Amino acid sequence: MRFVVSPELTLPEQLALDEALLEMREAGGASGLDADCLRIWESASYGVVVGLANIVEAEVDARACQEAGIPILRRVSGGGTVLQGPGCLNYSLILGIEPGGSLDTVTGANTTIMNRIRNALQPLTAEPISVAGHTDLASGGRKFSGNAQKRKRRALLFHGTLLLDFDLPRIGRCLRAPSKQPDYRGGREHRDFVRNLPAARSAVTQALRDEWRAEIQEGRLPREEVARLVKEKYARDDWNLRR
Repeated sequence: MRFVVSPELTLPEQLALDEALLEMREAGGASGLDADCLRIWESASYGVVVGLANIVEAEVDARACQEAGIPILRRVSGGGTVLQGPGCLNYSLILGIEPGGSLDTVTGANTTIMNRIRNALQPLTAEPISVAGHTDLASGGRKFSGNAQKRKRRALLFHGTLLLDFDLPRIGRCLRAPSKQPDYRGGREHRDFVRNLPAARSAVTQALRDEWRAEIQEGRLPREEVARLVKEKYARDDWNLRR
């Protein structure tokens, strides 16, 4: 598997790069990025990212975000709304789908990938890590990772957040209680439900690379496609605020 090393990007560019890599994996080609890949990234600035079907008014305190200068963006995958920013590490996996294989269904991909991520991270902490809900990782009954996927016919994007040293109180100031909650949340507010995983970025990055055997290889990043997607989608209110 290829480990994609990308330069510092804005949050809209990060979302666009996920989509561009998925489309390249789906289509194939001569770029060197038409194979499975892993990338790990972190936003230098805060931004709310809603899931594809999320309704902004229901999930986000838009006034609080506006007053704080925090943009609201929308990604192409499902799942819930997250606050991105310093201290929230992200991983993105772009994987081919083999007919009849473990990734051939939504449930199969969730089970397979979530278990591998948990197994990779478990040696980094003495506290047991569990897969909770459908696509959360939790420790001590509190969530530190949310995950989602976007599926095409031949490939999928599976990506997730990993809270390491995030400003947790900021989540409650920007996000409302989610409209869909897993049973294990028990109606808890953000401040009582989320936590940081006590692990170093370098250790998390290496653990994920080891688990997926991701090596740095030559390949051209789809910079023009990223720029196009930002201009035509991720920088536009008619995409980000459409619901």
